[in-house]
Amino acid sequence: MLDLDVYTKEAIRIKEYRLISKESYDGKIGDLLSMLDFARAATLKEVATLTQDDLDYLSHSHGNTIGALLIHIASIEYAHQIITFKDRDLSESENLKWQVPLELGESGRNIIKNQPLDYYMNQLMAVRNDTLDLFSTIKEDWLYIEDTWPNGVPINYYYLWFHVMEDEMNHCGQIKAIKRLLSYR
Repeated sequence: MLDLDVYTKEAIRIKEYRLISKESYDGKIGDLLSMLDFARAATLKEVATLTQDDLDYLSHSHGNTIGALLIHIASIEYAHQIITFKDRDLSESENLKWQVPLELGESGRNIIKNQPLDYYMNQLMAVRNDTLDLFSTIKEDWLYIEDTWPNGVPINYYYLWFHVMEDEMNHCGQIKAIKRLLSYR
């Protein structure tokens, strides 16, 4: 279980650059979770000292705020939990909570704001804790379960969870860019 206290402003720092399989998870699942943890640590390091105004800063009329990107990261991970562990799309009630953060855009700019950093960190941690619980129930071969997107493109669960990690790293880069713009406002 990840502990929110581990991600306090004082504790967020990357102490090493090694991927070490997370113990108690089967094979490559432990490797994948190590990568997900590294991506999360990088993201949280970038936002650890931001104020609510910083989180709500919109650099241009079609952009996203840092707060919106943070909740988007949580929503992507949640959606992948549902797709891969429950073998379905989000339900109507799940869509009410997660559709705007998944899609962002104008709705995201209008709705996702006025929240402190703790709000976003709690969302990220709650979803990640669920991910860790879910991954503790499976074996490595689960990663290789195959499916097909509606457009016919073949996928496997390993790729879908790699996408969760690479999506977070891409948004971490966006967060870094937005932070540079914060000094010019």
